Amino acid sequence: MWNEFNIKTFPAETIVFRNGEYCSELSTLPNAPINKNYDLPVHVIYVGEIADENNLEILVGADNQKVCVSVNIKIKKPAFFNIFIKNAGKNSEILSHVMMENDSELTYKCDAEHLCENTAILIKNKVLAGKNSNSKLSGVAKINKDCVECRSDIAFSAMAEAGAKIDFIPAQMIAAEPISADHSAGIYTPKENQIVYLRGAGLSGAEVDIAMREAFMTDFDLF
Repeated sequence: MWNEFNIKTFPAETIVFRNGEYCSELSTLPNAPINKNYDLPVHVIYVGEIADENNLEILVGADNQKVCVSVNIKIKKPAFFNIFIKNAGKNSEILSHVMMENDSELTYKCDAEHLCENTAILIKNKVLAGKNSNSKLSGVAKINKDCVECRSDIAFSAMAEAGAKIDFIPAQMIAAEPISADHSAGIYTPKENQIVYLRGAGLSGAEVDIAMREAFMTDFDLF
């Protein structure tokens, strides 16, 4: 997965999707709610190219379970991509890295819902917006009543080429006191000193652009 999709793998139970389809041959778990506690983390991997409407649903019902979500997709035709995450496992956490390359039109929506106290849903979303592309990115985190001491974060960042249009809509709906509840959105622009350094190392202008794109898309903390 690393060589083909820049997906970091580690010892885990896996649920794998390629081009929007569940891959039983690459998965150790069925495409079903995670209602059992496993000794290893569960790693949900969603990779490939997508078009039209695509949905990814993740429901955690087991206590004390760590779930990691890695998404690395390319959009070359108009696409709708929806992620629905629900955490009902006490002391369980869901850590998500969503990487999207859009050269067309993308409508992305992420719904994250806390259904139990002491749950965590932390989602980092990145989009590399190609020339004249259109990206509409929204995310809503819901902390329901009596779901106290939760940790919630939905973050968006984008790197855009000329003529790209990007709309961010991050939000929180909080009905119980959390440990933390954050949301953010921002545009990444390479710094002049970074460009000068790479040019000084002998890279051409095109090679600098490629290096900055790759650095932006792969700059995630390890799970």
